[in-house]
Amino acid sequence: MEFLLLGFFTGLSLILAIGAQNIFVIEQGLKKQHIFLVCIVCSISDLILIFLGIFIFQFFNQYFNSIVELIFNIALVIFLLHFIYSKIKNYNTAVNFDTDLTSITAFNIFLRTLGFTYLNPHVYSDTVFFLGNFSKNFIISQKILFGAGASIASFLFFFLIGYLSKYLSKYAKNKKIWNIINISIIIFMSFLTLFIITKMIN
Repeated sequence: MEFLLLGFFTGLSLILAIGAQNIFVIEQGLKKQHIFLVCIVCSISDLILIFLGIFIFQFFNQYFNSIVELIFNIALVIFLLHFIYSKIKNYNTAVNFDTDLTSITAFNIFLRTLGFTYLNPHVYSDTVFFLGNFSKNFIISQKILFGAGASIASFLFFFLIGYLSKYLSKYAKNKKIWNIINISIIIFMSFLTLFIITKMIN
C-alpha cells in the first residue's frame, strides 16, 4: 500500500503541470467531442509509458540522447504550429456544445490525442525517465505497486479534467466566451512553441 500511494502522489505531482496535452483534453471536454476516447487514450498511454520506464529504464536511458530529444522537439513544434494554425483558421466557426457528434471524426481526435501525447518529449521525461529512475532500485512487487499508483493518478486526472470541462461547457456556450477560450488556447500554445524553440536553440 505504501508504494501504491507513493506512485499515486508522485505521478499526480508530475501530471498536474499545465501542458499542451492537458489543454487539449480540457478543450475537448468543453466541446463535448469524444471525451471518453481522449481521456482513455491519454490514460492508457501514460500507463504503458510508466511501466516501460519502471521495468526497462536502463535500456531507454542509453538511447534517449540530445539528438533524439531534438527530433522529438522539432516534431512537436511542427505539430503545435499546425494546431495553432487550425485554431486561427477556424476561429469564427460555431461550436456545437450539445453533442459530441460533430463534423470532426473520432479517428481525427484519436490521431490528435496521440500527437499531443507521444510527440511531447516531456511525457517521456516524466513517465519513462523520472519514474523509471525513481523506482530503479525497487523490487518487482514494489515496482508494480508504484506503477499502478502512478497509472491510477493519470486515469483519475484525465477523466476528471475531461468530464469536469464537459460539465463547465454550459458556461462556455456564449460565442464571446468561447472566443476568449480560443484566444487563450492560441496564446498558450504559441508561448509553449516559442519556449520549445528557444530551448532547442540554446
